[in-house]
Formats: sequence, structure tokens, C-alpha cells
Amino acid sequence: MAHLELLSAGAVKPGLANVIDVFQQNTGHKVNVTFATAPEIRRRIGGAALDVVIAPTLLLDDLVKAGKITGERVMVGRIGVGVMVRDGAPLPKIATVDDLRQSLLDADSVVYNHASTGIYLEALFARLGIAAQLKTKTTRYPDAAAVLAHVGRGKIGEIGFGATTVIVEGKSKGLVFVGPLPAEIQNYTAYAAMVTPAGAARDAEREFLDYLATDVVKAILAEAGIQT
Repeated sequence: MAHLELLSAGAVKPGLANVIDVFQQNTGHKVNVTFATAPEIRRRIGGAALDVVIAPTLLLDDLVKAGKITGERVMVGRIGVGVMVRDGAPLPKIATVDDLRQSLLDADSVVYNHASTGIYLEALFARLGIAAQLKTKTTRYPDAAAVLAHVGRGKIGEIGFGATTVIVEGKSKGLVFVGPLPAEIQNYTAYAAMVTPAGAARDAEREFLDYLATDVVKAILAEAGIQT
């Protein structure tokens, strides 16, 4: 039995947590997972004993170039951006780009994170020509958990954004998933797994990466809203 230290992006948590549970049951290996934002993952690589990293593919590209991770990459899946409001709030219209744009202008406040989702949204709002109007009523947090907590106890006229998987998981926290961004402006973040040079459990690392590519795992991830 081996012990694996896994650092993962929080957006895949709803599916990955179930994957890890099944992997541990089937193999007897122990997986200790820490979920973090992309900026946190970048900071932690190289400074802690880690075996496997699951992160946005663009971040992995940067880490490979920096020599902080090496080897084979296994795709986990991709996740889109969704819209949420607190339970009991009227649902904003988001079916079209114009609908979303007007709903944002009409909203009392807008909430999203500083991670990959938030970086995309910041550029999107600028592209839609509403960045200046939203600036004074926008609140941003380091991670998705803080965004969900804020929206769940926030204003009726507030619109929040996050990874679709995370929003769906937050239904028990007083949130309502309004829907995904319109197809024309949807942004998918792709996530993949790689091993770190500092990892000590090479056989178990290989076993875990192989497991991520199986049909069983793909079914678990799909159920959580992660496209594989």
C-alpha cells in the first residue's frame, strides 16, 4: 500500500472526490488530496512533497516549461462557466449574450473568483463593453468556496459565477444554478493530471494516472458535470 499526495484544482472536486474514494477502495492505496486555486497550485509546486498534480492544462504547460513537473499527461476533463443566484432570488435571463449582458447591468452586484474562471470573466466583460459599469459593483474572492458562501447569504439582486460543477454541488448551500454561459461565449477549462519529480510512490502514481483514463472514471466524472 502506498500513500499519494495529490494537489488538485478545486473545480474538479465534485467528481474527483468520488474517483479517489473508489480508487482507494480498489487498490488499498491512501490518497491525501488538497484542493486549491490555480494561483495556489503554481505557488505550491516545488515547495511541498507532492506526487500528482491536477490542474488546468495551460498551468501545466507553464510548470513543464519551468521544469517543475515532467512526464506523461492524462486528461481528466473540461468544465464550463455557470451562473448562480441565491435561493429565492429571481432568475436572471442568460439565454443569449444580450440577455446576459443586460442582466449583469441590471444586477445589484456581481461575484466571481480570481482563479481561471475569474480571469476569463474579466476579459469577457471587457469584450462585452461592460467592464467599467460592473467594476464598482463587483466582488472577487480567491476561490470558489468563498464565492458560493457569499452568494448563498447575499443579496436578492446578486449574480455569481463559477465552474458549473462547483455551483451544482453548492445547491445544498442555498444556491440555484441558473445555467451555463451562452454557447457563443462559453469557456471550457481543460484539466489534466501529471506527476511531480519529487514524488516518491512511482508505481502508485502510475496506477492512479492509468485509473483516470478508464471508462469507470469517465462515468463518475460525467455524472458530476465534467465532460470527458
